[in-house]
Amino acid sequence: MLLFVGLGNMGKSFAAHRHNAGFMVLDAIARMYKAPDFRSRFQALVSEIGLEGERVILLKPQTYMNESGRAAGEAARFYKIEPAQIVVFHDELDLPPSAVRVKTGGGNAGHNGLKSLTSHLGNDYRRVRIGIGHPGDKALVHNYVLGDFAKADTAWVDTLCVTIAANAGLLAKGDDGAFQRKVARDMEPNSSESPPG
Repeated sequence: MLLFVGLGNMGKSFAAHRHNAGFMVLDAIARMYKAPDFRSRFQALVSEIGLEGERVILLKPQTYMNESGRAAGEAARFYKIEPAQIVVFHDELDLPPSAVRVKTGGGNAGHNGLKSLTSHLGNDYRRVRIGIGHPGDKALVHNYVLGDFAKADTAWVDTLCVTIAANAGLLAKGDDGAFQRKVARDMEPNSSESPPG
């Protein structure tokens, strides 16, 4: 059994924010694999799918980003899921727009959602880092991540979410390297349409 966690803030006012990239990806996965409607549980919205023979719990914490670990920790304890079987989808300032990298453990780079997850789960969960670019000045970061994706970004954001969803089976099989390579290859035609910010 696996736990896929998308990070974001709940509510319509946050829906298109760069900080909600994790929610966007999880919604794309739910649509592609025809997941049942999300229901409230574990201080989160929860559904599940079958993927590569694995049962995969889909979880969107409803605690705001900074407390995401409370919901993920509660679900992980209930299902007895170890950190290595937890995949977290989140926005990443330090990657260019539409780039995706996967890693296990490591630092949290000031990402409050990851800090919360680490405090509740330990540090050995898997992270799918979704590049949103950097505004270029640390003072602008707060408003940048809590701002909507630009209209010009809509095409690559939608394509990236679908591409990640289409290749999620590789994550379920634990083949993070193949997942990363396949997403990068599938996104190549869109790379020229991915302006920073």
